[in-house]
Amino acid sequence: MFNDRKSSGRAEELVRPIETRYARSGAVRIAYQVVGQGAFDLVFVPGFISNLDLHWEDEGYSRLLKRLSAFSRLILFDKRGTGLSDRVDTLHLPNLETRMDDVRAVMDAAGSGRAAILGASEGAPMAMLFAATYPERTRALVLYGGYAHFHKWVMPPERLEAFIETAETAWGTGATLPNFAPGRVDDAHFAQWWARFERLSASPTAAAALARMNADIDVRGILAMISAPTLLIHRRNDVRVDPDASRFLAKKIPHARLVEIAGRDHPIWTGDVDRVADLIEECLTGEPAVADTERVLAALLVTRIYDTARLGDRMWSERSQRFQETWRLLVGRHGGRTAGTHGELMMSRFDGPARAVRCAAALREAAQQIGVASAQGVHVGETEMRGQPVGLTARVTMQLAAHAGRGDILASRLVADLATGSGLHFVDAGRVSLDELDEPMPAVLATSEQHLEPACRPKPKPAEPTALTARESEVVSLIADGKSNAAIAAELSLSEHTVKRHVANILLKLDLPSRAAAAAFSARHAGPDGP
Repeated sequence: MFNDRKSSGRAEELVRPIETRYARSGAVRIAYQVVGQGAFDLVFVPGFISNLDLHWEDEGYSRLLKRLSAFSRLILFDKRGTGLSDRVDTLHLPNLETRMDDVRAVMDAAGSGRAAILGASEGAPMAMLFAATYPERTRALVLYGGYAHFHKWVMPPERLEAFIETAETAWGTGATLPNFAPGRVDDAHFAQWWARFERLSASPTAAAALARMNADIDVRGILAMISAPTLLIHRRNDVRVDPDASRFLAKKIPHARLVEIAGRDHPIWTGDVDRVADLIEECLTGEPAVADTERVLAALLVTRIYDTARLGDRMWSERSQRFQETWRLLVGRHGGRTAGTHGELMMSRFDGPARAVRCAAALREAAQQIGVASAQGVHVGETEMRGQPVGLTARVTMQLAAHAGRGDILASRLVADLATGSGLHFVDAGRVSLDELDEPMPAVLATSEQHLEPACRPKPKPAEPTALTARESEVVSLIADGKSNAAIAAELSLSEHTVKRHVANILLKLDLPSRAAAAAFSARHAGPDGP
């Protein structure tokens, strides 16, 4: 079956579906899209609101859809009352059974006789009812952030009325974002997208009507009748749906399996999207997700500037623009790449953590000269090779920048571990509580100005491979043989995570930008018995 992570050309074609079609469900028309060429069908039942076209404009959402369509024929639709589908009569709201039948109508229109069903959030009860009603058409069931009874596990009646009041008075401004993804409230780019998401998914009246429809959800009585293999995924600190909701489902749905993952933000397309996609792929294909060649180990730097002198709007705008121009210049000088901005947050990526920290020091000095305050976060992890980084690594780095004080360069302990031998100095900064992680993260502060001079001069490269440990020499030799991290891990009886750490150390010690450069280095220094 086709896997877009093995073909970057084909992946570009999956950025946006070609066509939106309409299925008739009674007197209502339901908008749907089909993308991917996998061996089986996967129907995605969305949550509270949706908009088929707008999903592809958010990096996290499009990332999720691209991952799912890599191993399936993915069928997407807007539920009645939302997005591109027909609106509902707010005076005569349809029941869940009527809305559930929209899944059947879309499958019929898309030529799908049998499919795996993915229900997210408010889409989960609809998916459960469909699986119980049409077992012969349900290949498997995946429920993310789901629940069986709205008032018990989402919000009691008094909180619902407050939510509806917000929807009726401030809908379209992004006012509901704290109810779904509080960790993204300070992300100006995402907050702006969320406001558009509200406006283009439903009107204020429709949003209030949808909330009232969802409040009637109670499918506890049909759970025992679900016979399809079922996977439950829930974030441990989910802000909208109590994790106990999925624990209840795991007890009541026969042979259901529950996987709890880290995170607080509720939408399926936020947080560690790849972790969610990996779990779904493994469940539906029976095989672990194939290593994603579009993701690489990188150091991310998030620089935050703010006005501490209460400058006028015009002066602040001028200084902010000047700093952003300086930021682009300095990131390039330190061998990095700019990776997008979120309001006053600027993200850049580097092949090694030492380069990221030195660039942060140069940016701190530049901010002082321009007359603005800076605070910066640095972290190392897997991230997208192309485009703006999303997912866990990016979110952690942004939160480190948010925790950093004026003039601070706050980094994860992993940065200090990987920068050993670089001449940089770090001091312990204790543990930092981050929304995306279940436990506080050990953090460090980059210190010692003499080691952080932004000279941007190339560091001398080791002339001989003796700078590497014996294990690192083995790893770099296998890299030269063209082996992947997974293959190296199997050959050396190591975990893949350990291999990634070795690769990061190799690139740092030899001051090399990539695995390919490490392979070339190994070839140049290979003796009769290898490097």
